[in-house]
Amino acid sequence: MYIKFLKSKLQGLTVTAKNLYYTGSIKLDRNFLELANIQPYEIVLVINISNGERFETYVIPAKKGSKTVALQGGAARLGEVGDQLIIMSFWYKEVKDDKSKKPVKIIFNKNNTIKKIIK
Repeated sequence: MYIKFLKSKLQGLTVTAKNLYYTGSIKLDRNFLELANIQPYEIVLVINISNGERFETYVIPAKKGSKTVALQGGAARLGEVGDQLIIMSFWYKEVKDDKSKKPVKIIFNKNNTIKKIIK
């Protein structure tokens, strides 16, 4: 079984451009990609903290040092220039533990104390 883990997180980026008439993606400064170990065309999760939108798209590298954060294609409808973003990339790790075959359900009370654990 494989479990998805957070690989890198770019928090507080500001959208610098939008291009609606593009096939879709987010364009990011190559420096950002290298620092976060994100590969060109890798799928990322984007959270727009200015409007609450969340979406997945692939990354296109922009010129190194340009500070570009451009929403492209359909993603351009999910934010505006000046919006603050969080971009996360993930990796999968094989886990041989079969304890997780059956889901764990944790039920909480209103004050976030555990009421019941179902394994």
